[in-house]
Amino acid sequence: CQDNLTKDASSPYRVQRVTGNENKVLIEGNTAGALGTCFGGFTFAAWYPITPSTSLIDALGDYAKELRVDPDGTHNYAIVQAEDEIAAIGMITGAGWAGARAMTSTSGPGISLMTEYAGLAYFTEIPIVVWDIMRMGPSTGLPTRVSQGDVLPTYFLGHGDTRHIVLLPGSMQECFDFGWQSLDLAERLQTPVFVLSDLDLGMNIWMTDQFQYPAKPLDRGKVLTAAQLDETKGFNRYEDVDGDGIGYRTIPGTPSKYAAYFTRGSGHNKYAQYTERAEEWEANLDRLHHKHEFARTIVPPPVIDETEGAEVGIIAYGSTDQGMAEARVFLNERGIKTSYLRIRALPTTESIHTFIRKYPRLYVVENNYDGQMRKILQTEVPERAKDLVQIAKCDGLPLSAEWIAQSILKGEQR
Repeated sequence: CQDNLTKDASSPYRVQRVTGNENKVLIEGNTAGALGTCFGGFTFAAWYPITPSTSLIDALGDYAKELRVDPDGTHNYAIVQAEDEIAAIGMITGAGWAGARAMTSTSGPGISLMTEYAGLAYFTEIPIVVWDIMRMGPSTGLPTRVSQGDVLPTYFLGHGDTRHIVLLPGSMQECFDFGWQSLDLAERLQTPVFVLSDLDLGMNIWMTDQFQYPAKPLDRGKVLTAAQLDETKGFNRYEDVDGDGIGYRTIPGTPSKYAAYFTRGSGHNKYAQYTERAEEWEANLDRLHHKHEFARTIVPPPVIDETEGAEVGIIAYGSTDQGMAEARVFLNERGIKTSYLRIRALPTTESIHTFIRKYPRLYVVENNYDGQMRKILQTEVPERAKDLVQIAKCDGLPLSAEWIAQSILKGEQR
């Protein structure tokens, strides 16, 4: 490459060695997510091919052949290509119920098809992980273009009062970390966890530091052993014993006569018995709401960079972070000091609410048409709803630092 470039004196391009990239790696977000999923001890994956998520499962299969095999050659995983996305989420829901660490990967059209099973897993409290590598919708849309258009529908995916855990990686390190953290959160909270990356993060090659093996052991959540069951003489599957909204569960096959319970998507009480009694139905929804509130305390917190004297707060998430540092420098050079918060998970944490209440002027920057995160934040902190200004664009390309800065500058000049 260097020889070819130097032969042409008119070429403006040169190859030269740079410093500061020692011990770095080049990797795609989908590959980083797959590696994190392997390190998180996944045991089952089902999927249906769709751009731009296919390479995540491809990489998962490659890594699993090395990382999920015992010394005696026993494979500790299974990966199934399903006939469609409905079958894929159905398979991982069954696997999660059976005790597997189960996941799938898809994009927007697949998320639409998965809606009913997502509601079933939410209400029966079965841990699953769904990676959504977002692309441009609606419908088939632009399969090879980037978007952040699935945030609002995924957060509330399913009919009735349903709210999910959503993780929003913004770097290769977070794609890796959320690969294993999503499995932990799903089992700890006994609920679906959605990881929303996008085409820009997922399919482009980025430079990053080397990943570190998770320092803590896997968190399987509240799983009762046979000895515990025999000692307590049973359990109530949907009873809030510890005050966090999360019941205790058993894995099918646990050798105790007290281990069995009914799993149903219809109305049930704390004993897992069918019920249509209003007070029992409301009690169950109250407990699920309480669990969602507890989730605020354990999901990844936001990244916050505050500037002394700033009166402008900027909120973004995911791949939009890439242009934010340059945009803030541009604004600072024009006398506009800004503080910045990058959301990494839903439901929102108290630190996000504090940030929103602190700054007189607030801009929510996102790569979709309707300002979906802004709408969520307006419901989370309703007293500041009118102060959250939408900075949104949806043309299939990543948001540039120049466009972000100019949009906020126009807002400040009004």
